Amino acid sequence: MNIVKEKAQQVMKKAIELAPDKWMPGGRPDPLGDSRDGYIGMPVSRIDGPHKVAGQARFAAEFALDGMLYAALVYSTVPKGRIATIDTAAVAAAPGVALVMTHENAPKMAPMPLFMSAQKAAAGEKAAVMQGDRVGYNGQPVALVLAATQEQADHACTLVRVKYETEPAVTSLEAAKARGSEPGAFMGEPLKKEVGDAEDRLARAAHKVDAVYRTPRHSHNAIELHSVTVAWEGDTLRLHDATQAVAHTAWSLAQVFGLKEEQVRVSSPFVGGGFGGKTLWRHQVLAAAASRLAGRPVRLMLSRAGVYRVVGGRAPTEQRVAIGASADGKFEAIVHTGTTAMSPNNEFPEPFILATQCMYGAESFKLDVEAVRMDMLANTFMRAPGEAVGTFALECAVDELAERLDIDPVELRIRNEPEKDPLEGKRFSSRHLVAAWRMGAERFGWDARQARPGMRQEGEWLVGLGCAAATYPYHRMPGGAARITLRRDGSAHVAFAAHEMGMGTSTTHAMVAAERLGLALEQVTVAYGDSTLPGMILAGGSQQTASVGHSVIAAQRALVAKLLELAPKESALHGLAPDDVAARNGGLCKRDEPQRFESYAALLERAGQEELSAEGEAPPPLEYMHWSMHSYGAIFCEARVNVVTGETRVTRLLGAYDCGRVVNPKTATSQFRGGMIMGMGMALMEETGFDERNGRIMNPSLAEYHVPVHLDVPEIEVIWTDIPDPHAPMGARGIGEIGITGTSAAVVNAIYNACGRRVRDLPVTLDKLVD
Repeated sequence: MNIVKEKAQQVMKKAIELAPDKWMPGGRPDPLGDSRDGYIGMPVSRIDGPHKVAGQARFAAEFALDGMLYAALVYSTVPKGRIATIDTAAVAAAPGVALVMTHENAPKMAPMPLFMSAQKAAAGEKAAVMQGDRVGYNGQPVALVLAATQEQADHACTLVRVKYETEPAVTSLEAAKARGSEPGAFMGEPLKKEVGDAEDRLARAAHKVDAVYRTPRHSHNAIELHSVTVAWEGDTLRLHDATQAVAHTAWSLAQVFGLKEEQVRVSSPFVGGGFGGKTLWRHQVLAAAASRLAGRPVRLMLSRAGVYRVVGGRAPTEQRVAIGASADGKFEAIVHTGTTAMSPNNEFPEPFILATQCMYGAESFKLDVEAVRMDMLANTFMRAPGEAVGTFALECAVDELAERLDIDPVELRIRNEPEKDPLEGKRFSSRHLVAAWRMGAERFGWDARQARPGMRQEGEWLVGLGCAAATYPYHRMPGGAARITLRRDGSAHVAFAAHEMGMGTSTTHAMVAAERLGLALEQVTVAYGDSTLPGMILAGGSQQTASVGHSVIAAQRALVAKLLELAPKESALHGLAPDDVAARNGGLCKRDEPQRFESYAALLERAGQEELSAEGEAPPPLEYMHWSMHSYGAIFCEARVNVVTGETRVTRLLGAYDCGRVVNPKTATSQFRGGMIMGMGMALMEETGFDERNGRIMNPSLAEYHVPVHLDVPEIEVIWTDIPDPHAPMGARGIGEIGITGTSAAVVNAIYNACGRRVRDLPVTLDKLVD
């Protein structure tokens, strides 16, 4: 970013921050935030649940098309170089094989547009797919085979013979650091922030902690494998894709194949988990190219190992956290700096300082993320990118400082609660983290904790309690839109290009739409997961609910305006403006005169219309530039360490959250628990093995890459403040990613309290606890 553009953005941000509240989206509280007698806040069962249980919910790899071929990939075995020869002669004679595609016969395609390089760019890497003989990382697809069955395609791949001319590659973090680093940036913002002279204040502080924390690579392991079913209908490309960005994927593929955006249609009715990894990667491009060459539909479902080779994950980090405090525990300096890795094909440094920017008040800050380049698969977004690994380092450091100060860890965090955004000075839209700490500590029984490690033993097990703070920002990306169609029978159909990845999208937004329209839940149907629908709402950043909520507000206002235009002189609504009316009981009424009412059915019947549609676009997301908007949490953990074997067990987890209004407690509880389980896995077992000799991922399967299973997971309790954020749609902030933040630190802190062994290098494997 050039200096002129950066200065202009800074001026714009300051102008938005200083503008009157009423000029901002969310300047007036959403009435749904305080509604206590409608659907908002009710524990509603998922309306798509019966479809999934009955096997009627079709995922991307379950669309059977006439004449369809099955695809499999061949992956490179070197980290850098070129393909000298590729022999596919034996493949052509293999049973069922219809096509072998390599760089020698692949159609000409433009590079994939890297995410954030344009408004709808969706690719995790800026790569030209199979357009030459260059190899950029170990695992890069170098050939694709199409066959009549999946088994035949998989077998034929083993017959491809590739010889490489290798070149020196950078395949270790240490080697990459030796070559030098570059400043990190995230979402267009530099990852370097300073307030005062933190190093000087740290040196003069009465009490301090200064340590390095490390987190390993992590790989995406959604239950549903990445998959796509592709067909060309003339010059139109049709995809059923496992994606969390239908509109973005459609636009991006249009750029790759030189098409108009409307020539690509992407549908994604159900996605079996995304977590940041299901955007555009090489497999969708390869499937579409192969389908075009073969003239037949193609299904490409990556194997579990294939996901590890094609889809990026979380990059390793080395983080220094130093905190200086006065004798009473008030923070005087916070230093959070370090290094992470990227590939030559992407621009995504793991932004581990994000949580530190807003968590605690201090007199000085030094925050900095430096990035180095490695010859590896491009890393990408993974649930709570930055916050998940950043809170591990920050919250462990706070725990270490609490011990040195001899102050209870919960009390130390409360003492350093900021009154306003610590770095930017903005007002918080709503922050009730102290209330979450108080209610969580009481429910968990925190007062039973022994301050000295190793003081509680039950048989062979040492028992400890730990805690950590959690945070994740409120997001709402631009481009949200929705369409509402009202029918004479009193029902409504709401459509938007959002996604169902397991979080209950259709249920939550049916609830929101029903309450906004004054209808019963069963009167509302919802369409989503198709690039032809309005808007370009991406399921990421815990922002889909806010984006859809604002879009439905806009569409409803447009619909009400149209309905009032239909009201003749004899109508009770004649002459009223949209701000004068409220929706309830299947119609509209004057806000302060509810007896002035007319049903939707009556309005449409009087106008002789069977249905009426309106579209609305959400306003630009200026609210989080005006206020400091975040979700918060207080995580509590009980962990046990076996004195004989060093084995660890998490036996209790509790999360107390301040996320504004909780729209659907039933689906929200599931989201919180799922995130906390991922955080527990991050603490105890998740690690992508990376062979630094050749850049190859060594454990590309769930047999070797360990994640928590049922026997690992204790009963998890989730509670929340349920205090609406007056500046967010429905009063609700995001919950999809905050569950993972802070949890790994709470687990590590509990392990330390149990046995007195401090681990700063995740995961906490047995070898780190025994001598």
